[in-house]
Amino acid sequence: MAIEFLIASNVLLWLTLIGCVVALFGITRQVGILHERSAPLGAMITDHGPDIGDAAPKFEVVDYFGKAHRIGGPQPQETLLMFTAPTCPICDKLLPIIKSVSRDENIKVFLVSDGQPEDHARFLKNHDLGDIPYIVSAEVGMRFQVGKIPYGVVIDSHGKIRAKGLTNTREHLESLVEGARSGHHSLQDYMKKTGISSIHSNGNGFHAEH
Repeated sequence: MAIEFLIASNVLLWLTLIGCVVALFGITRQVGILHERSAPLGAMITDHGPDIGDAAPKFEVVDYFGKAHRIGGPQPQETLLMFTAPTCPICDKLLPIIKSVSRDENIKVFLVSDGQPEDHARFLKNHDLGDIPYIVSAEVGMRFQVGKIPYGVVIDSHGKIRAKGLTNTREHLESLVEGARSGHHSLQDYMKKTGISSIHSNGNGFHAEH
């Protein structure tokens, strides 16, 4: 009797294990499909703050190290305002990309942050920003009505806002800069104007569907 019970329990355990493997395979497949359908979304625009095409608010600011800067108005080059926080883990991961964009795209970048003084000190101790100014100002974020970070705003050399949106990934940040230069404020705007219903990743690039 004991042997029969042991055999039956082993069979039941094996059936349960096989069922779990099948369920896990199905979940993994669905996650993969979801990832392909959603990536890469461009920077997501919010409906708050100065609109695209408006003149950007003007500021005379002093960075963390005491150097004066002007934000808004006519500038020698494009400006990218990156709203971050010293305790934001996504901002930490984006920092090398932000530095690369500043260098490769010939765009002036300002990191605009807010928070406790000790957090800023620790952030700057752990990160080399190079020549990127670090602005501690709640007012700048309030004027642009930034509710979530990391958030980017591209301002052209005439002081006009050309693109803005949440920038959680490299794709978001690149789409923000490219969108500003191409006249499409975001990937979503490009899809709307060109009649594309969706963009999918197929492993060898991106496929657009009309």
